[in-house]
Amino acid sequence: MKKPILFVIDDDSSVLRAIVRDLRDAYKREFRILATESANEALESLKDLKNKGEAVALFLSDQRMPEMLGVEFLEKAKLIYPEAKRILLTAYSDTDAAIKAINDVQLDYYLMKPWDPPEEKLYPVLNDQLEEWQNSYRPEFDGIKIVGYQWSPRSHAVKDFLAGNLIPYQWMDIETSEKGRELLQLNDIENKDLPAVFFNDGNKLVNPDLPDVAKNVGMIAIAQQKMYDVAIIGAGPAGLAAGVYGGSEGLNTLLIEKRAPGGQAGTSSRIENYLGFPKGLSGAELSRRAITQATRFGIEFLSPQEVVDIKLQDNYKLLTLSDGNEINTKSVVITTGVNYRKLEAKGVDDFTGAGVYYGAANTEANACKDEEVYIVGGGNSAGQAAMFLSNYARNVYILIRRPDLSSSMSQYLIDQINGTSNIHVCGHTEVMEARGDDRLRELVLKNSRSDHDKTVAAGALLIFIGAKPYTDWLELNIIKDDKGFIETGNGLNKYDDFRKIWKLDREPFLLETCSPGIFAAGDVRAGAMNRVASAVGEGAMAIKFVHEYMTEN
Repeated sequence: MKKPILFVIDDDSSVLRAIVRDLRDAYKREFRILATESANEALESLKDLKNKGEAVALFLSDQRMPEMLGVEFLEKAKLIYPEAKRILLTAYSDTDAAIKAINDVQLDYYLMKPWDPPEEKLYPVLNDQLEEWQNSYRPEFDGIKIVGYQWSPRSHAVKDFLAGNLIPYQWMDIETSEKGRELLQLNDIENKDLPAVFFNDGNKLVNPDLPDVAKNVGMIAIAQQKMYDVAIIGAGPAGLAAGVYGGSEGLNTLLIEKRAPGGQAGTSSRIENYLGFPKGLSGAELSRRAITQATRFGIEFLSPQEVVDIKLQDNYKLLTLSDGNEINTKSVVITTGVNYRKLEAKGVDDFTGAGVYYGAANTEANACKDEEVYIVGGGNSAGQAAMFLSNYARNVYILIRRPDLSSSMSQYLIDQINGTSNIHVCGHTEVMEARGDDRLRELVLKNSRSDHDKTVAAGALLIFIGAKPYTDWLELNIIKDDKGFIETGNGLNKYDDFRKIWKLDREPFLLETCSPGIFAAGDVRAGAMNRVASAVGEGAMAIKFVHEYMTEN
């Protein structure tokens, strides 16, 4: 935790040195001492300190200074740090001004020059003031601060990106946070320009793009090398496993992720059927462990970065990124996973990010407190989200077209849902329309059996309605099934075009596509099991085939 600051201002350099010396002798273990001869410089630095989340415990200012009087400085400093103690350092002739300042700027004390010996004339006064300050002091969050509107899609995107990358932040809703409004006023930021992101180095971004946020938190989006043994596209469970095994086996490995590690699994609040974790673990925790493990083995991780095309050049693969840069690699493992399908109901698109979310939206859990929350979908992800949000919401309603969850959800989750009083399963029910103003307020639901519609109040709608493979970006002549999943291994033989494309004497490896040296693993692959454990296994297996491919080339 950062030490609070004792801030000293005096235009007489010899006096300033003396007071700083005495303060350090007594308080350097608990406080940082900052000092300047310029009142204007001091005021300018206070703004930067506030943006960094620094705490000022006490101002000690000389009264007679050429740029402004000490009373005037303390009055201005109070606007930025109202809780800090304010002490005026005066000569005998200025005592009248000091007494007047007690009322004008709520001066806490004034000290006469000289203050020797400090043990009698300085420290007892400061000790009393600092003790009083400590009693009411609550340390500020030491990290990134986001100021915005709770139901703003742009604010949601920034929060979701940071949360997905396991970067702590403090959310300040402009409508309820006084400190958030203070930060905007201090930096002359208008509400129309939100969200605003404040970093703990003092930098700030207004209505930022995600790559700019990533750059400010130290994430890397530019490849550091000219050639890689294997490039893995997508950092879900399969991609993370491929990264761990590629790095551990000495391959020059690059892992590329467009948003955040973990994929769909990364948004799961609790995965309870993963081997080795009898109490379960969150998708975010699994992702954090995997990224730590992979980077320890020396892999390079680019994020946020998106691959938009793959080209072939002799035996090499050329990856084109969304920013126009290119990456050369000897082999590729595609682990881009799946996206949730869009809910085709009137009004849903209007509130995406403002009450309507695809996936668990753990970042908005607190906003669901005491709300009526609806979940569309009957798979495990929907069940895990329902269990998580039941801790916040007044009620959680799971909307499914089938009569019950037995055909689509694991029994352990069904048992948990049945045992949770504020979760309700609504069979034969679908969403017809979403309504609201600046955020979602109501849903129109239809029961397919009775054919009746009803309008219900809704604080949030979370959508888990099946998976669509993320392969639209892939322009290379790689065979996919009729749903867009990538075909691999023996499954390629059923396609008439396969032999026109495949010209090697051998058959494709188990996870190899119709393009030699390009592999697919996890949910993006046709025939995948759609389980975290199987995706991890396929990611590890893909690296075995990468080794075999590189050996023959």
